[in-house]
Amino acid sequence: MLKKLNQPFLVAEISANHCGKLSLAKKLIDCAKKNGADAVKLQTYTADSMTINSDKKYFKIQEGLWKGYNLWNLYNEAHTPLEWHKELFKYARKKGIKIFSTPFNESAVDFLETLRCPIYKISSFEMTDLPLIKKVAKTSKPLIISTGMADISEIDETFNCAKKNGANNITLLYCVSNYPSETSDFNMNNIHLLKSRYKCKVGLSDHSKNVEVAKAAIAAGAEVIEKHIALDQQQKGLDIDFSLKGKEIKEFRNAINSTFNLLGKNKFIRSNSELKNKVFRRSIFAVKDIKKGEKFTTKNIRRIRPNFGVKPKFYSKLIGKTSPHNYSFGEPIRKKTLDTLKIK
Repeated sequence: MLKKLNQPFLVAEISANHCGKLSLAKKLIDCAKKNGADAVKLQTYTADSMTINSDKKYFKIQEGLWKGYNLWNLYNEAHTPLEWHKELFKYARKKGIKIFSTPFNESAVDFLETLRCPIYKISSFEMTDLPLIKKVAKTSKPLIISTGMADISEIDETFNCAKKNGANNITLLYCVSNYPSETSDFNMNNIHLLKSRYKCKVGLSDHSKNVEVAKAAIAAGAEVIEKHIALDQQQKGLDIDFSLKGKEIKEFRNAINSTFNLLGKNKFIRSNSELKNKVFRRSIFAVKDIKKGEKFTTKNIRRIRPNFGVKPKFYSKLIGKTSPHNYSFGEPIRKKTLDTLKIK
C-alpha cells in the first residue's frame, strides 16, 4: 500500500459532497473511478463525536466558507452516516477502486477496522490529537497525516508518536487549511523540508482552485495528492467551492501525471530521440588528402560537424603526429588511428 508508484497517488475526497444522499455518494465513487483517481476517501464521524450541541459563541464559525454555521449543525449536515459505510466500502471494491477513511475519534477506528479499512488518514485539525494518532498507529496500517496549520514541533510530536506506536508506512501531506486556499498561501519548499526531515513519503492535500498548485507540488517531490470531488455540473455541496467536478478530475489526473513524467528517473539520463542528435556534434575530419606517413597539421585536419570522427579533445594530441593511414578530403579521422598512435 502506498509503495513507490509510477505516477502520483490521487485520492478523491468525497467529504460532504454527497449532500446526505447515499445514491450521490455512489455516483461520486463512479466518477472517481471513471476519471482516474486511485482511491476514494470518506470521513467517519458523527456530530456528537466532533463537538457538542451548544449555541454559545465559542461554537459559531465567525468567517470563511462556512461563516454563520454552528459547529454541531455543520457536522450534522456534512457527516457520512455510519450506516452507509459498509455499503460504500463494498460498492467501491466492486467497482475496483480503493476506499479508505478519516476517523475522527477512537470509536471510529474500531468501526473502520470491522470494514477492513486498508489505509487511515488523519485530518489536519486532528493531527495534534495524540490519543487518536496512537490508536490508529497501533493498527500498523499505512497512515496519511495532513499537516495543515502545524509547526515543525507539532509535526515532530505527531510523527514520533505514530512511529513509536507501530506506524511504519507514514505519508505526510503538506496542507494549507484555508477553504478554498489561495495560490499565495503555499510554500512548496515545505515539501522538500518535510521529505528531508522525516525521510518518508510526502504529498499535498489540495484545497486550492488552481491545478498549478498540485503540479508545483509534484515538481517539489509530492507522491500523493488529495483533492475533493463532485459530479459534473453539481452545484450544491458544502465543499463544492474547492472541488474538482467530473471531467475536471481526469484533466487534473493528466496534469499531475505529465508533471511527474517530466521529472523522470532518479539518475541522469537522456532520451533516445535526443541522443540521435549527437551526429551533429563536432569531430575531427581530414580537410585535405593525407597520405600514410604524412604529419597531421592544422592545415589538413579540423574540428567540424558532423560527429563521425574522433572527439575534438584529441585534436591537439594529433597535431605533429605521423598518420598511420591514408585519408581523403572529407573523411573522418577514425579511432583506429588513435589506437595505432597510442593516444588516449
